[in-house]
Amino acid sequence: MKVRKAVIPAAGFGTRFLPATKAVPKEMLPIVDTPAIQYIAEEAAAAGIEDLLIITSRGKDAIINHFDSAFELETVLERGGKTEMLKASKNVSKGLNICFVRQNEQKGLGHAVLCAKNFVGNEPFAVMLGDDIVTGEKPCIGQLMEQYEKCSSTVLGVQRVGKENVSKYGIVDCEEDNGRLHKVKGMVEKPQISDAPSDVAILGRYVITPAVFDCLEKTQKGAGGEIQLTDALVMLAERENVYAYEFEGKRYDTGDKLGFLRATVEFALAREDLGNGFREYLKSLDL
Repeated sequence: MKVRKAVIPAAGFGTRFLPATKAVPKEMLPIVDTPAIQYIAEEAAAAGIEDLLIITSRGKDAIINHFDSAFELETVLERGGKTEMLKASKNVSKGLNICFVRQNEQKGLGHAVLCAKNFVGNEPFAVMLGDDIVTGEKPCIGQLMEQYEKCSSTVLGVQRVGKENVSKYGIVDCEEDNGRLHKVKGMVEKPQISDAPSDVAILGRYVITPAVFDCLEKTQKGAGGEIQLTDALVMLAERENVYAYEFEGKRYDTGDKLGFLRATVEFALAREDLGNGFREYLKSLDL
């Protein structure tokens, strides 16, 4: 079955970016002039996703407003002949049918994904974390969708990380290797270096079978006192095949301040309208 639906969990508090995120959702913090969550939505559309569900929470109406029409703004821009600005405003949800659900109580990523059960139904679906922006020739989630079509099994997007960073991620224990595709026999959420089964980290992209919802409903609180998606995936791997795919592309962790700054600088340098001027400015700094 083709993957048509994607879920973006965007219900967290964003405490690492306080005080900015006291009133502004972290997913709306801009990389240059585009909110981080829009990059994720654009990746989904580029991969052929048709229906997108964004999981929000109280105080995150700015995300809903961003993907909605803004009649007054667009009327002013149209009357002023500001066609490029008008195009930018209208294109934020181009090619996608976007829905929203509130996570009434923040119980972790696993619980947020469980909120998508009715939206997903009995179909495979993509999960795309809003903190992870990936650039490359092929959309990251599209690469996983291609692998799903080959194996009809859950596929986790992974890359290798330095051992000093394994405690930040869910780490995969691989049973078999087939190039970039690995069969998974286990996973550990944010292990200590001494307990990590590998350096293969799950990095914010998943294509998952609907059987995960039964696992999520049975998953108890884990790391951080939250319902972890990783724990449900471990249970799923005991029932059916689960694979990890080392995707191609450069990943930016925009949930981390340094990662956010790196993304901002590199995205600005890549812009035709900003790159040259910004590059000259950086060269002028006494570093």
